[in-house]
Amino acid sequence: MDAHEVLELVKEGKLSVEEAESFFRRQPFEEMDFAKLDMHRKVRSGFPEVIYCAGKAESHLLKIFERLYEAEGEVFGTRATPEQYALIREKFPETEYDPISHIIKIEKRNKKRTGCIAVCTAGTADIAVAEEAAQTAEYFGSKVERIYDVGVAGIHRLLSRIDRIQRANCVIAVAGMEGALASVLGGMVDKPVIAVPTSVGYGASFHGVAALLTMVNSCANGIAVVNIDNGYGAGYIATQINRMGVKKDE
Repeated sequence: MDAHEVLELVKEGKLSVEEAESFFRRQPFEEMDFAKLDMHRKVRSGFPEVIYCAGKAESHLLKIFERLYEAEGEVFGTRATPEQYALIREKFPETEYDPISHIIKIEKRNKKRTGCIAVCTAGTADIAVAEEAAQTAEYFGSKVERIYDVGVAGIHRLLSRIDRIQRANCVIAVAGMEGALASVLGGMVDKPVIAVPTSVGYGASFHGVAALLTMVNSCANGIAVVNIDNGYGAGYIATQINRMGVKKDE
């Protein structure tokens, strides 16, 4: 529960003042010896803590997943392996896993999604990173429009979808190789563009460094760049921008 939910329960008589007081008195993180879970992150930033699954011991991952689920009623993890999914699913059969984005989650049903974020990829090989961005934004309550395989090698494909992209509150451009998609989009929309370089490409792409440098050096305005393959970071920032756009329209 977050602070607003606690206060609503008190207002409705479903939670006592003493129980609410206990909630607000608890320390802002929960000590687990191997981890310190930031239980107040959602209160401060509007986003609950997310699990970065890669490299975590099985026992640690399972306990963190369980505790966050108990606290929030849902939980979201990135860079999970099929083996980690099998481990979590044994205890939580409702767990979902996407083998493309490597996201593992239990999500509340009938979640309201607002605004619009356009997630665009240069090619099909960029979809894994794009899906990490799109599903992150959706988990945090944003409506997402997926527009895939619209790279500059066939720019007519992008132009055929530009009206849909221009209606979004924010655009995520995911591209490997030379990473030109972000620059093109930056010159065609009046909303922020978040560029995500991917490690897709042949040798001289240097595992995404070429795309990263192109995006950082773009002559188009309104482009911000996240790290190579960082779909999660792009989805998070895009949600922050989208929430501002939704508030403006209200």
